Amino acid sequence: MSGSLGRRAALGLLAAPLVARQASAQWAPARSIRLIAPYPPGGGVDTTSRLLGAPMGQFLGQPIVVENRAGAGGSIGAAEVARSAPDGHTIMIDAMAHTVNPALLRGLTFDYATAFTPISQVVVLPQLLVVNAALPVRTLQEFVAYVKARPGQLSYGSSGNATAAHLAAALFAARAELDIQHVPYRGGTPALADLMGGAIAFVFGTVSSSVQLAREGRIRAIAVSTAARISSLPDVPTVAEQGFPGYELNEWNGLYAPAGLAPAVTERLHAAALSALADGGVRQRLEALGAFPVGSSPGDFARYVAEQRDAMARLVRETRIEVG
Repeated sequence: MSGSLGRRAALGLLAAPLVARQASAQWAPARSIRLIAPYPPGGGVDTTSRLLGAPMGQFLGQPIVVENRAGAGGSIGAAEVARSAPDGHTIMIDAMAHTVNPALLRGLTFDYATAFTPISQVVVLPQLLVVNAALPVRTLQEFVAYVKARPGQLSYGSSGNATAAHLAAALFAARAELDIQHVPYRGGTPALADLMGGAIAFVFGTVSSSVQLAREGRIRAIAVSTAARISSLPDVPTVAEQGFPGYELNEWNGLYAPAGLAPAVTERLHAAALSALADGGVRQRLEALGAFPVGSSPGDFARYVAEQRDAMARLVRETRIEVG
C-alpha cells in the first residue's frame, strides 16, 4: 500500500494536463461500445463512467453506452465483462474493490487476476481523516492519544464494510494500535451525519463529501490518506508525515477489458482514455468531485493492480475484515 501513488507522481503532477498519445495501430470499433459500471447509478464509478464515456466515444468514432450492472460488491458486473468477447466492444470501469474482492468473496465464477486486460488507472480519490469538531484534538497524534485514553469506548464509521473508507480506517487503526470498533453505514453521507452528531469518533471520507463540512467547522480534517499533500487542502498533513511513515490508501478507478484483448486494441482504448482525461471540462468536473486524473499506461496499471491485490489480501487478513 505504501508508495503506490508516490512512486509515480505527487498529486500535483497527477493533476497536470494529460496529452493523449497516438496509438501505434489504429484499431477502430465496428459498433457501439458497452462500458460496464458494476455499481448503482449515481455513485462514484457511475459518475466517472459517464464523464469519460462520451469523449472516449468521440475519439473512437463510436458511441459508448454505460450499463450499470450492480451487485455483490461489483463482482456481478465484473463477471459480465469477464465472459465477454475480447474485441474492444465491452469494457469496464471498476473501483478499488477490484483488488479487494479476491480476498473477500467466495464462489466467484472468474479469477480477477486473469480475467481482465488492464487498460489504465483513470482517477485516484484521496480520503480525509475527519473527526467530530467537538473533540479536543487538532493533530493526528493528539487524536491517537485521545482514543488510547478511552480503550474500547469509541467507534469509527465507514461508507460500508470492505469499502475504501473502511480499509483506510482499518489500516490506520492497526498501525496506530487503536482499540476502537467499526460501524459500517450504507454510504458516506449517514456516516458523516453520525460523526457530526458525536455518535462516532472518526471517518475517512472523500474530499468531495467532507471538505465543505470541514471548512464550515462542522467536522475537522486532520489528515489526508495520500502519500503527498493535496493542492486543494495544502494545510492538511498526510497520515504518513504525522508519525505513520509509508501509510497510503486511496480509492481509485481503473479501466479494464476482457482478458485476451489484442495489444493494438488496448493501445487505442488507452489513447481514448487519455484523450478524455485531457479534456478541460472532464478534468474540471472530476476535480470538483475530489478525483485526480491519472492515465497510467497499460503496463504500469497492470503492475499496480497486481501490487494492490497482494496488499489488499494482506490487509484483509491482518485486520480480519469479512463480508456480511
